Amino acid sequence: MSTTIIFTVVSLSLLGLVLAVVLYLVAQKFKVEEDPRIDEIEPLMPGANCGGCGQAGCRAFAEACVKAPNLDNLFCPVGGNPVMKLVAEKLGIQIAEKAPMVAVVRCSGTCENRPKTNIYDGVASCAVMNSLYTGDTGCKYGCLGQGDCTKVCSFGAIHINPQTGLPEVDENKCTACGACVKACPRMIIELRNKGIKSRRVYVSCVNKDKGGVAKKACAAACIGCMKCAKVCPFEAITVKDNLSYIDYNKCRLCRKCVEACPTGAILAVNFPPKPAKPAEPQPAAGTPAAETQSVKTQVVEAPVVETPTAQTPAVEAPVAETPAAGTESVNNQENQRAI
Repeated sequence: MSTTIIFTVVSLSLLGLVLAVVLYLVAQKFKVEEDPRIDEIEPLMPGANCGGCGQAGCRAFAEACVKAPNLDNLFCPVGGNPVMKLVAEKLGIQIAEKAPMVAVVRCSGTCENRPKTNIYDGVASCAVMNSLYTGDTGCKYGCLGQGDCTKVCSFGAIHINPQTGLPEVDENKCTACGACVKACPRMIIELRNKGIKSRRVYVSCVNKDKGGVAKKACAAACIGCMKCAKVCPFEAITVKDNLSYIDYNKCRLCRKCVEACPTGAILAVNFPPKPAKPAEPQPAAGTPAAETQSVKTQVVEAPVVETPTAQTPAVEAPVAETPAAGTESVNNQENQRAI
């Protein structure tokens, strides 16, 4: 009995030892050499593993940085420019700073602007709702309001406003990881430049229907009238498929498009209020409006006074008259007779 037990233990031990040697040899044969700099760069990462950089995680991003010839196409949105500067210093690479970005919800279809036409009583998911039908309002492009974007945000930077039914982004918490952009089935959320002093101008609408149809579905919809594109002095606005879009790389925040938009679809965020225009003088009582307008627009020119030139009258000298020869002889004859 004891011999059997000892034989079993020895056999299993030898079998385990042989298999361990085989596994070691196989591991050494097929092992992958890894750059030691990956272990140096990984601690520099924020550790969010959000995937906003386009990689599977922070270690995968560190590996991509080591293998890439430059960092032009690699950026960690959570760590931002400070983290990328540390990575560049570790790798001995020069890198240019990028403008900070923030998630923007391009929809103004509040409960007032976009009334509901039916009641959705299904799974609270934008993806499910979008796959079933066009939504509970007349706009088939607008926000569904089921909060898929809020569920995927790892930083608590987005929430649904119960009064408007639309998601709102806290720009102080947003890291521009892009998770909400990927989660939105209607591509309403976009990453845009945060802007100087967090000031931005963008079209808060994605409706591509014609003007009349879009305006009927939502009071704040873009109707593709092209007024904004005509007043933009920097050619930052394009109109395609009945929808305006502002290129944030060309926009200079002049806000002329905001004033020109007839539906209020273009929003200007974090701008100070413009000073009020001075009130125009009221016409006096009894003065017709047309006459007052003509008086205001009439330009009164001062009359030109002409100074007369002093002219001296020419004085003509008297001309002495010479008597004719016949008259002188007659006078001599009369004088002799008198004598």
